[in-house]
Amino acid sequence: MSARFYDHAVPDPIYAHPRLALAYDTFDGPRDDLAAYLAIADELAARRIVDLGCGTGCLALLLAPDRQVIAVDPARASLDVARAKPGADQVTWIEGDASAIPAGAQADLIVMTGNAAQAVLTDHDWTAMLRHVRRSLALGGCFTFETRRPERRAWEEWAVDTAPVTADVPGLGPVEQRRELTTVDLPLVSFRYTYRLLNDNTTLTSDSTLRFRDEDELTTSLEAEGLGIREIREAPDRPGREFVVLAQRRSI
Repeated sequence: MSARFYDHAVPDPIYAHPRLALAYDTFDGPRDDLAAYLAIADELAARRIVDLGCGTGCLALLLAPDRQVIAVDPARASLDVARAKPGADQVTWIEGDASAIPAGAQADLIVMTGNAAQAVLTDHDWTAMLRHVRRSLALGGCFTFETRRPERRAWEEWAVDTAPVTADVPGLGPVEQRRELTTVDLPLVSFRYTYRLLNDNTTLTSDSTLRFRDEDELTTSLEAEGLGIREIREAPDRPGREFVVLAQRRSI
């Protein structure tokens, strides 16, 4: 997910508008990226997990059968979609940002998948989020997230990939999606999704901004908040395109 994620900002309509939240899973397609996070949870033997920026709950629901899972997101419409899915009663759903993680969570693992980490735009909000993450982890617990490599310049691909895509969305019927790159002002990149609901010819738009952080910035900012780098991996489904960061809570 890529809502403007922190400091109680209003989430992007793609997550917060009830009709667009219904369409999100359809256009997001198969979540091949989630297998890596299930493997990390197994590798760390994590039993208490927080899915931060959980969106429509795809990962939280995969984790939940054998673990205690808290799923947090600022977009109520996305949480409503998540709560309606099979198995949702096995997850604790919380509307909010990182500050909403329950005190004393003592998580073994906190995860941020998709674009969630890049949607924290300012240094102030990034630092504040990391502090909330650290206090929510058990000592030795891990924070893992993915973020695009700036050197791959993904926005250049977005600039030319503007062809509309139409899909049949349960509850909405046929919907046309179009993406447009709007601003590149590094480290920030902004884009707009336009949706046309063909059954009633309604048009809805959603503007988003992502921040691209390089490896040095990630390492420095995490270690400054007591989250030492355990490992930086490739995203198995997108080699060379993304970092998958594992940071571990250490004593300060």
